[in-house]
Amino acid sequence: MSARLPEYFTSLAPFRDWFGQGLPILTYHKLGPRPTGTRLKGLYVETSLFSRQLAELRAAGFKSASLDNLNVPPQDRGPAIVLTFDDGFRNTLEYGLAPLAEHGFHAIQFLVADRLGQTNEWDLPAGEVPAPLMDMAQVRDWLSAGHQIGSHTLTHPWLTRLPLAQAREEISASKKKLEDEFGVAIAHFCYPYGDWSEAVRDLVAEAGYVTACTTEFGVNPPGAHPLALQRVTARYRSRNWKNFKLWLRSWF
Repeated sequence: MSARLPEYFTSLAPFRDWFGQGLPILTYHKLGPRPTGTRLKGLYVETSLFSRQLAELRAAGFKSASLDNLNVPPQDRGPAIVLTFDDGFRNTLEYGLAPLAEHGFHAIQFLVADRLGQTNEWDLPAGEVPAPLMDMAQVRDWLSAGHQIGSHTLTHPWLTRLPLAQAREEISASKKKLEDEFGVAIAHFCYPYGDWSEAVRDLVAEAGYVTACTTEFGVNPPGAHPLALQRVTARYRSRNWKNFKLWLRSWF
């Protein structure tokens, strides 16, 4: 990573040339206004900033890429970017559909299969405020708008801390559940917290996923391992990025 690159994506300018070195994947979590008491404020991207980010990408010639097309050579696809949303928060549907449609982009939402219509229970022990997740009808609205879904396990655990049999269930059963409920193939996976190991990656392969996303910072050059894809977190600029990294480290 260049020392001059920011640690997160707010605007295209610092990243434009670097994005040309491979397939960039942006990570979003929440869109819209932040509730009172929110700890990880940077994970909320305001609608106006989200729309501005998409407008910058479109003006620079970037088009939506799908994880299905990971191996298309850069010279054949032109400037492209994958937009991902982790966890399936309802606010990404409420505040994301219009900007995505306006600027001609598509995205994939990684869903926590056993928590549809509930809240982000995994965040609450760390003091985060509850935020509603999309229910089944809202997921169908997302799909009807031309977007994709993938798996983020059944319950959003730290996979490397589970016995392998339990990790296998989280990975494989979530795929089957989402396929049964929505009638679409679930080919793409995202490791909760970016927590993975070779053993966990092997379980993802065993379950039949085509790709899997980490939280590791980077773009994906031709030949990148499809089950260890790197991403860049999109967020607004604030000093709380340090708090986010400290929060992640506190779990290890």
